[in-house]
Amino acid sequence: MAGPTTAERQQQKSGPPRPQRTRRVRPARPRTLVLALALAVLLAAGGIWVLYGSQWMRLEQVKASGTRVLTPREVIDAADAPVGEPLVSVDTDVLEERLRSKLPRIDSVEVVRSWPHEITLEVTERKPVLFLEKGGKFIEVDAEGVRFATVEHAPTAVPRLELTPDHKNDAASLRRFGTDRLLREAVRVVGDLPGAVARDTRKVKVRSYDSISLELSGGRAVVWGSGEKGRTKATTLTALMKATPKARHFDVSAPTAPASSGS
Repeated sequence: MAGPTTAERQQQKSGPPRPQRTRRVRPARPRTLVLALALAVLLAAGGIWVLYGSQWMRLEQVKASGTRVLTPREVIDAADAPVGEPLVSVDTDVLEERLRSKLPRIDSVEVVRSWPHEITLEVTERKPVLFLEKGGKFIEVDAEGVRFATVEHAPTAVPRLELTPDHKNDAASLRRFGTDRLLREAVRVVGDLPGAVARDTRKVKVRSYDSISLELSGGRAVVWGSGEKGRTKATTLTALMKATPKARHFDVSAPTAPASSGS
């Protein structure tokens, strides 16, 4: 019978393994907890004082960016930000609402704090896609059909909109749908136009909901019909113009049966 191995003999000599000692975690002393809590309170109070009570972080300067037609000064004056007040207490929502209310040309605005003393008003202005003439002045209309500004001069490279009912049926359509609805249909048509046609469009005529037409440069004209199926009509018009480049009149009111004439 074999005797004990070398490892077993060494274990017999050294005896059983000693248990490992566990280190006891001493509980924090109450005095230490009190000091830590007092320090946290002091830091919080100091932070609040710096933000609200000190002169270090008060609003001193207001800037405006993103303007195209408006001037930065117009935007800053309309915002009427509370200069001298703590920067942290400035209500950015109030400034945004005030700007959109006073300056309808503004589509959106973001109020950005720049610590420690500045606010920047980042505005995005509405862009006219059509304009109406009324009383010798010009009303700009954006891509959402919002009439946002009345100006002395017609905007450049923007089609004129004419709401022109020609007979009783067209006038009845105007009363039924209302000017705002027909205006939105005209905007919808402009938004669906192919790029080259949009650049050449000089006038959009709306006689009724189902009778919208375009006057293009060079004496050309397009019968569009209603604002429905606009993308299909745009594709059809592009193909029709390529197929009959010398034509002066195009009709895509029924896009499955387009027509062109004149030369």
